[in-house]
Amino acid sequence: MPLNINLPKRTRTLSPALIAAALFSVFTCTTPAQEWTRFRGPNGTGISHAKGIPTQISDADLDWKLELPGIGHSSPVLWGERVFVTCTGDKAGGIYVVCVSAKDGKVLWKRDFPLSPFTRHQFNSFASATPTADGERVYVVWNEPDHYFLTALDHQGKTVWQRDFGPFVSQHACGTSPILCDNKVVLANFQDEPKFVEGPMPDPRSGKSSIIAVAAKTGETVWQTPRNSTVVAYSTPCLFEPKGGKRALIFNSQSHGISALDPETGKVLWEYERVFDKRCVSSPMIAGELILGSCGSGGGGNIVTAIKAADAGTSRKPELAYQIKKSAPYVPTGIVMGDLIWLWSDAGIVSCLNASTGEIRYQERVGGNYFGSPVWVDGRLFCVSKTGELVVVEASDKFKVLHRYPLNELCHSTLAVALGHLFIRTEKHLWCFGGPKASAAP
Repeated sequence: MPLNINLPKRTRTLSPALIAAALFSVFTCTTPAQEWTRFRGPNGTGISHAKGIPTQISDADLDWKLELPGIGHSSPVLWGERVFVTCTGDKAGGIYVVCVSAKDGKVLWKRDFPLSPFTRHQFNSFASATPTADGERVYVVWNEPDHYFLTALDHQGKTVWQRDFGPFVSQHACGTSPILCDNKVVLANFQDEPKFVEGPMPDPRSGKSSIIAVAAKTGETVWQTPRNSTVVAYSTPCLFEPKGGKRALIFNSQSHGISALDPETGKVLWEYERVFDKRCVSSPMIAGELILGSCGSGGGGNIVTAIKAADAGTSRKPELAYQIKKSAPYVPTGIVMGDLIWLWSDAGIVSCLNASTGEIRYQERVGGNYFGSPVWVDGRLFCVSKTGELVVVEASDKFKVLHRYPLNELCHSTLAVALGHLFIRTEKHLWCFGGPKASAAP
C-alpha cells in the first residue's frame, strides 16, 4: 500500500537515498509503516487502524491455515507481504525461523538453528520471543542455559550477523522480544540471581543482567546498560515521547521498577523503583503522561501500577498516580485508546478504566484463561484464550461480548494485524483471516 507522507520543505531537496534513510529511522522506532513489525505492533500499543476486518469471524473468513514445522508461543510479525514466525522441535531441540507469504500461506523459506533441549517452565517454549523486522532484516532471539542469541537474517533467510550474550539464568527460559529504535536493535536481558534457580546451576558462571542496543546493520554493540536484576523479567520495552520532553525507552522489572533510558546512549534518565514486588511479564503502556506496568505471579497478587512520568529535562521526579489490584493481569498487556484503558486478565476478566484517574468503569468476566494480549481493531478488542477461542469485545466503557470463534488449539500468543488481515499463531499452526470478501461478478 502506498504511503502518504507530507515531508518538510527542506526535506524535499534531499537526495532519494537520504529521504529513504530518514523514513527508515522514523518507522523503525514508533511508526513502522503500516506493518506489524514487533510484538504487539507499532510501539507495542496493540493498536491497528485496519478497516474491514469482520466482527463475526467465521470459517468463510479463513484465507489460509499453515501447519508449522514445530511448536511455539511467539507471535507473527510482518514486513510487506512476508510473515516471520519462530518455532521449535521442543523435546527434539532446534529453532526454526519461517518466512511465509501473507498472500497465500506458502512457506518462502525456513532456517534451522541448533538448540539442545533443557529444563524450562511448562508454560514457556524455546520459541517464545517474538521477532522484530525492518525493510532489510528480521531479528530473532532464543536461548540455551549457556547462550543468549540475537540473530539477524535478511529477507531471503541468510544470516547477516549473530551475537551471543553469554549465559541466560532463569528457571523459565527466555521470552523477552527485541525491538527496533533508531537503527538499533534493543534487547532487555533481565535474569534470575542463582538463588532463584531451581536445581543445580547449568554453568559455574552466572548470567549478567543488562539492557543492550546493537547496530541493526552489523550487530555491533552501541551501548549496554548494566542492571541489578534479582528476578527474570519478560516485559518488552516501548518508546515514550512526551510533548516537549526527551524521548525515553521504557522498561519494567521487579528490580528497577519502571525505568526510562536514553535511546541514543542507554543512560538511565529516571526510575520509579520499589513499585513491583513480583515478576514483570506484561509490557509498558503509555497513557499521555502516565506509564503503566504490572507485576504478579502464577499464585496471584497481581498489581497494575500507573505513574506520572518524570521530565528528564527538569527536576520533576516520577510520581504514583494509582494502582489496580482487583482482577489485575499478570501476563497479558492492556490497551490504551483515548481516555480509556482495557485490562484483560489471565483469568478472563476484562476491566475498563478511566486512563487519567484509574476509575473502574466495569470489570466483567469474559471467560477462559489467557496468556496472549488483546489488540484493538476499529473499536473492538480481539484476544485469543489459551484453549484457542478468539473472543471479540466492544472497545467502549460498556461491556459487550460481540463474538466468539473456536480455533480449538492451544494458544499462548498475541495476534498480529496487517494488510487488512488477522494473523493468529496457535501452538502448531499459523492462521490468516481476511477482511470483507469481494462479491462475485454477476
